[in-house]
Amino acid sequence: MTVRTRFAPSPTGMLHIGGARTALFSWLFARHHGGEFVLRIEDTDRERSTDEATQVILDGLTWLGLDWDQEPVFQAERQAEHVLAVEQLIKEGHAYRCYCSREELDDMREAQRAAGKKPMYDGRCRHRSDRPENAPFVVRFRSPDEGDTIVNDLVLGPVVFPNAELDDLILLRTDGTPTYNLAVVADDSAMGITHVVRGSDHLNNTPRQIQLYQALGLPMPQFAHIPLIHGPDGAKMSKRHGSVALTEYREQGYLPDAVNNYLARLSWSHGDEEVFSREQLIELFDLAQVGKAAARFDQHKLDWLNGHYLHTASPASLVDEVARFLALDVSAGPDLTAVIGSLQERSKNLLDLAEGARFFYVAPAVYDEKAVKKNFKDTTWPLLNAFVTAVEAMNDYSGEAVHALIQSICEAEGVNMGKLAQPIRILISGGPVSPPIDLTLDLLGKAETVKRLQAGMAALQQ
Repeated sequence: MTVRTRFAPSPTGMLHIGGARTALFSWLFARHHGGEFVLRIEDTDRERSTDEATQVILDGLTWLGLDWDQEPVFQAERQAEHVLAVEQLIKEGHAYRCYCSREELDDMREAQRAAGKKPMYDGRCRHRSDRPENAPFVVRFRSPDEGDTIVNDLVLGPVVFPNAELDDLILLRTDGTPTYNLAVVADDSAMGITHVVRGSDHLNNTPRQIQLYQALGLPMPQFAHIPLIHGPDGAKMSKRHGSVALTEYREQGYLPDAVNNYLARLSWSHGDEEVFSREQLIELFDLAQVGKAAARFDQHKLDWLNGHYLHTASPASLVDEVARFLALDVSAGPDLTAVIGSLQERSKNLLDLAEGARFFYVAPAVYDEKAVKKNFKDTTWPLLNAFVTAVEAMNDYSGEAVHALIQSICEAEGVNMGKLAQPIRILISGGPVSPPIDLTLDLLGKAETVKRLQAGMAALQQ
């Protein structure tokens, strides 16, 4: 058997972090077993589904590197097949038309509550003889009255659902559109899905879907319900816990490898290891190591992992995203790859790295007042004048040469190197922080260094 998994998001909003982890687990399971991972867009809610949300899903999965193995399937395009499945169920006695009005259903449930019973459809239309002509109806599945439906879950183990607690599920609405459970069963079967990996919030749907598989005579996939992600306080993950949409993490400068690594470790483990490359995750991941308890989201651990991946990445691999954050023409400035290499160790994320790189391409228009007040004294100007004059006369300009020059000027004046290096840093960057001064000046080049120093000195001496 070729393992075949799917991710089936609804394009009615953003791709959230929980959905991204479901996609990752499905993708890893398929890749681990040499199988296939497919994508289905569940767009049957036509009023709320949007092309923009669909594109966000596709872009998010692409950013994470979760490639799919065929063109995405759009569920709304399969409505005819869904209706055929319902007609088969009616023909074989597994489904029936229900003509109950909204008022009749409300009265039924109110009477059940008054009697201390669980409100649920009582099957009154199963053998109804007074069926009004041309009246609106839904189609319901005739759920078994006795026995149990058992979900042999690959994560949770056997979960037993008494059939008496499952009422007759609506399969087709009055407008002829299929409901979620019917469409999912028909589509998963048609797509040859062997393993359904999804959040545990879908568990209560599974016994109904198992009954539909059995009634339709379809081969049944195996199910794996993974725990939900909770916030640090134990409550279900929400916006009050910080970023939830996957796009927000990208815009805050997180690396996809860091996000994948972090999401993989939410409910899955391999010993005490924390850092896994994509290749290691594929090699090691299996559903047997997924825990049952809800995962706790830890922002600090995600930040730590992101720092690890940022500091160990090749500068060239970061160029495109850093350039996107900069939104500048960098062609006239120093090589962006070299600039990134100078900033990686001191950066927390790509956004931080891009902001650190900005001054290399845009000369400062203002200077940090606190830094200027602390570092610029009457004795500073002669040091700067000597440095600029010497740099202008240099034939072999380099980081090593300017470092030696700063050192020689400071030794001649009997001051430490910071008395000159820090004012230079402020004049060329606008603030008190940059990569090592010799590397910074080397990247900027002789002409730009002199230009910025002269402009800054003139501005501050006015």
